[in-house]
Amino acid sequence: MITKEEVQHIAGLARIGLSEKEVEIYSKDISSILDWISELKEVDVTGVSPTAHITGMENRLREDAQIDFENKSAVINLFPDRKDNFDKVKSVL
Repeated sequence: MITKEEVQHIAGLARIGLSEKEVEIYSKDISSILDWISELKEVDVTGVSPTAHITGMENRLREDAQIDFENKSAVINLFPDRKDNFDKVKSVL
């Protein structure tokens, strides 16, 4: 079982303040999770290939190609102001 001191140490690393009651609750919860993981370690997985996801979907890639935008002037006209052949917008901070 994970000790209260270990829970407080973990909470300190995460910069989380815990009450004494919460420390006791998390001590039990974390211990039960670690016990469950220990049970999983006992399962025989020889011959089972690792799985990243179960859907079997793969990324569809396409060639990155540059194409000309046909309506440049309409987009340029949407900007409120221009200066030295640049479109001006309000600063964003």
